[in-house]
Amino acid sequence: METPAQLAVLVSTFGFVLALIFGAVAQRTDFCTMGAVSDVINMGDWSRMRMWLLAIAVAIAGANALDLAGLVDLSRSAYPAPRWPWLAYLVGGLLFGVGMTLASGCGSRSLIRIGGGNLKSLVAMLFLALAAEMTLRGLLSPVRTEVLGALAVQFDQGQDLSWLVAVSLGIGKRSVQPWMAAGIALALLAFVLKDRDFRADHERLFAGVVIGLTIVGGWYVTGHLGFIAEDPATLQEAYIGTRSARPESFTFIGPAANTLELLQFWTDKSARVTFGVAVVLGTLVGSFAYAMIMRRFHWESFACVSDTRNHVIGGVLMGFGGVAAMGCTIGQGITGVSTLALGSILVFFSIIAGAALTMKIQARRLLKTG
Repeated sequence: METPAQLAVLVSTFGFVLALIFGAVAQRTDFCTMGAVSDVINMGDWSRMRMWLLAIAVAIAGANALDLAGLVDLSRSAYPAPRWPWLAYLVGGLLFGVGMTLASGCGSRSLIRIGGGNLKSLVAMLFLALAAEMTLRGLLSPVRTEVLGALAVQFDQGQDLSWLVAVSLGIGKRSVQPWMAAGIALALLAFVLKDRDFRADHERLFAGVVIGLTIVGGWYVTGHLGFIAEDPATLQEAYIGTRSARPESFTFIGPAANTLELLQFWTDKSARVTFGVAVVLGTLVGSFAYAMIMRRFHWESFACVSDTRNHVIGGVLMGFGGVAAMGCTIGQGITGVSTLALGSILVFFSIIAGAALTMKIQARRLLKTG
């Protein structure tokens, strides 16, 4: 049996491998949540949005199957917690949507673009990590906790849809969860697959399924492999290898700050590569490896001062907004939604709204200047 230290290495290693796959597939298929919203708003093209929704459907089905099988306890993760800080979710999601539009990609997409040689995304990612760190523990933390976090609804059990419906009906959660998860996943699949062109696009079908499965894999690694019934240090149950000491899966904003912190304090004996940090590094390496193998790597830099400004501001907004909203288009938009958490669903739509509004404003400005 592995020691907690060995188990932490195992969890991080599996996280890195899953992220390698995520990064390579996203690089190959141009998986981009900001691009998905942009295609719908500017061209009426739903292909990349369907790819995102397919990943969500797979993640919902897989994560809830693990939970129902007793392999992972999703209720122990941060997403379905009874406290629902709706203002932080709403404002954080809106700001993240604005930021990812200005920076030409969300946190995960920025990492993938860095892997392909994009220096603009490198700048955006550095400012994202810095702002995220400031929001977690620094100058901006009081804004998150005392202003945005002050308004919240406290549920009796949890904020996931299964609990909310079960409580309203006066029945057990397990009586609702299979039907709720299956119903939402099948509804998403029906929407995704009703488009003939998308059904014929095998590459994007493959990408949606694989990205969804990496999220499921993350839940299994942290929530099952990383779980020990009795930690020798505390004699209590513990989740090993995650920063939160809870089950986790893919998310990029908090871990980006943790990665920056790790690089700064590498020689500190308490510093360690957690699952989240491994996912950040694995996504970058996977994207870079695929770009080099397929000869897609090329250096790209800023076109002008306004381009630089937009990426800096976008990175800051994503860092602050992502921490306030407890996740990004992947962390809340797929991982969080896979738990059926009400907060994750609110963040998902808030991000889309923030991005769509920014795109509309940008389009009007182009028309005026053109």
